Amino acid sequence: MTVGQLFRWWPPVGLVLTVLLGIGVGTASTPLDDDFQQAGQDTWPYSGWLLFFTDPRTMFSMLAIAVGITLWRKRWRLAVAMVLCPMAALLIERVVKPLFGRHKGGSLAYPSGHTTLMVTVVGMIVVAAGAVLWSRILAGIFVPLGMLGQAMTYHYFTDTVGALMFGSGVVCLAAWAAGVLPAGPKAADLGGDGNRFTAASG
Repeated sequence: MTVGQLFRWWPPVGLVLTVLLGIGVGTASTPLDDDFQQAGQDTWPYSGWLLFFTDPRTMFSMLAIAVGITLWRKRWRLAVAMVLCPMAALLIERVVKPLFGRHKGGSLAYPSGHTTLMVTVVGMIVVAAGAVLWSRILAGIFVPLGMLGQAMTYHYFTDTVGALMFGSGVVCLAAWAAGVLPAGPKAADLGGDGNRFTAASG
């Protein structure tokens, strides 16, 4: 399976896995979740510093810069997708949360909204950058540390895993809607040096 095919198939697969995980973990904590929560308590306040990676102010600042660069490159359709992707993901996440009925601290927890925002923003930056090395490094730092920060504080670890699967599926849909999909080494450059995203077919 090519990367482009993975982008097309991952949204329904990710959605199904998100639902199955939500049903599987139920409405309470799991032993794995308890381990992360305990680690967060043992390392506080340092564990709280990891919330930087999912802070909405951090995310929206990064998104604004990325959208500005995308507009400067006159990639209008992609810029619109970059703005709408996190908004749509958060809207859907808020609608489905009551269906799972999982609470933590009096609030609905599954899937994690903060993690969903982080995954969609960082994911769309990777898409806009054409998955060049620096964007993959960025994702490799923000996604694990953001998930860890939420898992050790406001959310259960499994909430963040569900958000990762859901958010990445929305990013794939947004990339398709924007007309860009990952392609091979001979793909046309649409966004700067090393860009390996090409116009979507079909």
